[in-house]
Amino acid sequence: MKEAETDQMTVEQWLATRKEAGLKIDPETAEVDWTYALTLDPYGVYRDLPEEYQQVGREYFARSPGSDIWVNFGDLPEATEKALWEKHKRKLAFPAGFDRTDKTCGE
Repeated sequence: MKEAETDQMTVEQWLATRKEAGLKIDPETAEVDWTYALTLDPYGVYRDLPEEYQQVGREYFARSPGSDIWVNFGDLPEATEKALWEKHKRKLAFPAGFDRTDKTCGE
């Protein structure tokens, strides 16, 4: 979260804008991406997060086309999250591009 944004709204208000934007995301047209981030603070908004809670992992985000608001999958409605995973699993799966249904591993 940018410093200027924190001056204008509280963290709770800022997070609420993500949940609101998540309700408007259409899984058919949404853009998705992932990054490594703190699993308990994927947006990086809690400056005083205790060290024992600073675990890094893959975090997944989506946004509506043309929007600058990326929404963590954890803030999306469950049906939207499931639909995005189904549609974009090749891009989002670990390792990226690996299809778990491929039978190329000697099976």
